[in-house]
Amino acid sequence: MAAAASLQNLLKVGTKIVAVGRNYAAHAKELGNAVPKEPVLFLKPTSSYLENGGTIEVPHPLNSLDHEVELAVVIGQKARDVPEKTAMNYVGGYALALDMTAREIQSVAKVQILFLVIYHSQITELKIFVQLPMSMVPDPENLELWLKVDGETRQKGSTKDMIFKIPCLISHISSIMTLCEGDVILTGTPQGVGPVKVGQKISAGITGLVDVHFDVGKRQKPGNC
Repeated sequence: MAAAASLQNLLKVGTKIVAVGRNYAAHAKELGNAVPKEPVLFLKPTSSYLENGGTIEVPHPLNSLDHEVELAVVIGQKARDVPEKTAMNYVGGYALALDMTAREIQSVAKVQILFLVIYHSQITELKIFVQLPMSMVPDPENLELWLKVDGETRQKGSTKDMIFKIPCLISHISSIMTLCEGDVILTGTPQGVGPVKVGQKISAGITGLVDVHFDVGKRQKPGNC
């Protein structure tokens, strides 16, 4: 399938987001975690997508969310028990992801409540996106990721430092669960993660390819049950 169609299907038919934790040694170290011997995986709902220029809402009773800039891999066709040597044949394109983590809940309950902002391709239904087809990313394992909060650089790292490379991730994940067209793999974040609070502004990007911008707001407190 063409990369453009796969990227469009990220929003339309993708069934899941598979996130990879601690895939950069320096990031694992800054959180006081051991470097994993195999990929650490967790799932996120596709309902957490937010377009570039939107507002990231900090939910009650939290005061902040931690930022994590990541390279996302968009799956182009059904993948199950895929060997590493052919894994890249299942990639439909790439995207820039901003993964927002409720660290204060994570550290207490050891359960990750995660919020995902993802920036990808296509111009459709009056929603404007920047394309990241495979032709724009000839070497996904040599990209510079960066993130700023209120203009101050917080994260800057290269995908070449990933512990588990993209073919390994696709092969490993597809041995556990079937990956479908439009599914997304978040490949992990470099060091420098930290909190952002209501009123701050986030910008992030892949150097030379794409950048995104978000405001941080407060989610309206729900009423009593």
